[in-house]
Amino acid sequence: MREKSVINPIDIHVGNRVRMRRIMLGMSQTKLGDAFGLTFQQVQKYEKGTNRISASRLQQCANTLQVPVAFFFEGAPSVPGVPQAKGTAPLPACVSDFLATSDGLALTKAFMQIKNAKLRRRIVDLVEEIAGDG
Repeated sequence: MREKSVINPIDIHVGNRVRMRRIMLGMSQTKLGDAFGLTFQQVQKYEKGTNRISASRLQQCANTLQVPVAFFFEGAPSVPGVPQAKGTAPLPACVSDFLATSDGLALTKAFMQIKNAKLRRRIVDLVEEIAGDG
């Protein structure tokens, strides 16, 4: 009997970044899969981190999603025993998870379009109040 393998946190992070960028572009999993010659189910597995993305596929993904390969590793969790590069700090998991959802991305995009800084601050205050943090 084979042991169930543990999904690597880096693979999960890269998959979340693929999903986030795909959503940013308004692209379906089917359309991304078509660009790779894959099914949408295979894209889902990449996005969840259950299937590891090879280097060549990651390069193809970067080209299709119009980002540099480094985009997929921005904010990645550090690997135990490997020093973190200076000037890089991983995003908290809750932020990465939030930005990987369509609601999180839509809310972030809309919020960033608000030019009035005082209004943005009031919105943050309101959300904190609703969440019970205020």
